[in-house]
Amino acid sequence: MDYPRMAAETDRVEPAPRRIRGTLGDEQIFDTTSARYVWEWPNYPQYYIPFGDIDARFLVDESHSQRLRRGPARRFGLRAGGVERPGSVWVFDAGAVSGYARFDWTALDAWYEESERIFVHPRNPYVRVDAVRSDRHVRVSLDGVVLAETRTPVLLFETGLPTRYYIPRRDVSFARLTASPTETACPYKGVTSDYWSVGGADIAWSYTFPTAAVAAIADLVAFYNELVDIQVDGTLLARPHTHFVR
Repeated sequence: MDYPRMAAETDRVEPAPRRIRGTLGDEQIFDTTSARYVWEWPNYPQYYIPFGDIDARFLVDESHSQRLRRGPARRFGLRAGGVERPGSVWVFDAGAVSGYARFDWTALDAWYEESERIFVHPRNPYVRVDAVRSDRHVRVSLDGVVLAETRTPVLLFETGLPTRYYIPRRDVSFARLTASPTETACPYKGVTSDYWSVGGADIAWSYTFPTAAVAAIADLVAFYNELVDIQVDGTLLARPHTHFVR
């Protein structure tokens, strides 16, 4: 089964109802409750920040103008706390985003929605993520070898993706797994604390400190449904196809 991500039409612009802040070099670059979602690509939006809500002390006018897809824009750099990020901000002068700035996401040290840090990119407002405790019988195996088995999983439901089964560590056979240096980040769950592989392929991960919205998965272990065999209440699930595993 293929799982497409929830998408919106490209170039859609709509209000973002959350307070958005960005920091660089221990300085707050902007603080706004009037950001816009701009869908530069279908699966998730980018934040555009009102120019008036940016602290002008940290902007470096690079005297460069260009006509971009969303209209004419002026380019700025950032300088804050001894850190410089040239060519990292575009301020638009016309069109649907006139008066708004588009930041290079990686130019800032951190982004926040309200008081919670966000990672990788803004969260898609049309994606829902729920972590639900369950008593279903879940068994994970690979090539006939059982890697984990539990009756107390937490099921994570995320719009557009297969259900992920998070398993208590006591029910995982770590002797069959190899610790991996891989680290990934998710806008909805946070930054992984651990990864494990089998035969050189990463197949499992854990979040020691997930976001508050999915706190129930803390320190539990999930496996890529795409790479292992998962049985739920005795029924073998089909391996899905997603953008995470090709």
